Amino acid sequence: MKFNELQTSPSKSPLRVGRGIAAGRGKTAGRGTKGQGSRKSGSVRAGFEGGQMPLYMRIPKLRGFKSHRSVTETIYTSQLDAIKKGVVDNQAAFEAGLASSPHVNLKVLLGGEITSKKDVKLQSASAGAVQAITKAGGNFTAVNRLARSTKKKSTES
Repeated sequence: MKFNELQTSPSKSPLRVGRGIAAGRGKTAGRGTKGQGSRKSGSVRAGFEGGQMPLYMRIPKLRGFKSHRSVTETIYTSQLDAIKKGVVDNQAAFEAGLASSPHVNLKVLLGGEITSKKDVKLQSASAGAVQAITKAGGNFTAVNRLARSTKKKSTES
């Protein structure tokens, strides 16, 4: 007989516990004597410590969370006149001090008059702001946010 020719049963039959001393698993049926684990419904939930304050409740918790959502900053139509060139984009808004970074989402809202013709290329604008921009002779185009440049790690040693 070879090892690969052995015939095996698909599953083991369960142990018949609590059938007397001669059976090998009699009397307490492998549960030990007394206590919660010896009872019929002796299982406890994960993390239960017998009434003692559980570890997951004893340790301090970290508060809050860090949101990875990109920030949207607002620019009002009256502020567009602060940008000298005719094209208003993320870089121009950053250089004029209207945005904290050229890599944030910018939205134009209606707030005040726009006097000069501007070609606005930002992420979004309200309907009233688009109407004010076109009334002044400019136009609005929705573009994607300016992506940050990824730094490549140098492999030189």
